[in-house]
Amino acid sequence: MAKTAVITGASGGIGAASARALAADGWNVVIGARRVDRLEALAAEIGATAIPLDVTDEDSVAAFCGAIDECHLLLNNAGGALGTASMAEANIDEWQWMWDVNVLGTVRVTKALLPTLVASGDGQVINIGSIAAREPYKGGGGYNAAKHAVAALTRVLRIELLGQPVRVSEIDPGMVETEFSIVRFGGDEEKAAKVYEGVQPMTAEDIADAVRWVASRPKHVNIDQILMLATAQTSAQVVHRNL
Repeated sequence: MAKTAVITGASGGIGAASARALAADGWNVVIGARRVDRLEALAAEIGATAIPLDVTDEDSVAAFCGAIDECHLLLNNAGGALGTASMAEANIDEWQWMWDVNVLGTVRVTKALLPTLVASGDGQVINIGSIAAREPYKGGGGYNAAKHAVAALTRVLRIELLGQPVRVSEIDPGMVETEFSIVRFGGDEEKAAKVYEGVQPMTAEDIADAVRWVASRPKHVNIDQILMLATAQTSAQVVHRNL
């Protein structure tokens, strides 16, 4: 029988691409996100089950996870960045949102589905991190802090589940052209486009390929961490541009 994969933040970007990839590989896919119209369109496209989900809301998480009877793979993809303010000018509301979505959102969903993952006898948790989890950079304070926390909790989960039938992995992408920068810059598409100017970034599908590879490893293999960068990128803010 096909295994079940649960994906958060699945209405676009890496989440949607991963849903398509896993469905193509024969997984039963359950997808959650706030943008229900896009979620339902994706579900119809790939034969997935769509359930509304706001990872910042306890009741939403409880309803989402309560509707899931079986889970072999949890892909914690919901997350994002807001702003590029310096520490001196830090916007506390932006920091709070980034912490709630990236960190507590991951904790809420993982905690709720962990018993189901253990009961599967062969569970996996894959957390989508970021190069921001490994390398602090100017203007990235809030996002750096949140993704460093995701990396830490991923490692703690791996340690605490030793001996249990659940593998834990972290995939840290660098520059990926999705809606990420549009959200970060408050909907300013022109400013977001400049992030990718003169460079070929990775795509959501590139990251989804890594997800499907990690998810397809045999039970005795745990891929602890993957760092993925575009060829033209060597660190968070060092990029070769053909301008």
